[in-house]
Amino acid sequence: MLHTVLRRRANGESVEQIQPGLIIPTGKRDRQAPSVASIYRALAEHEKQEAYPEAVAQAHAGFADRRTGRRAVWATNEPASSCVPGDLLCRLHP
Repeated sequence: MLHTVLRRRANGESVEQIQPGLIIPTGKRDRQAPSVASIYRALAEHEKQEAYPEAVAQAHAGFADRRTGRRAVWATNEPASSCVPGDLLCRLHP
């Protein structure tokens, strides 16, 4: 859906013109058009991801670590072997 909005915006259409042509495919509001506010939120999130790709990559890595049971902590120049469990200044370790 975001791809459609981006493509049509590039062609000069406003969000208000695009909104009736979009359909939510699944979920509670399936077969309905998203609100204009939802489209603007999606565009803002997309712009943020484009502006700060390294922050997005770091957030994805942190999420993946939480799913695998590893804890994400701040990295330092110290080797990982000197880390103490619970120390927030260590590298990633199981």
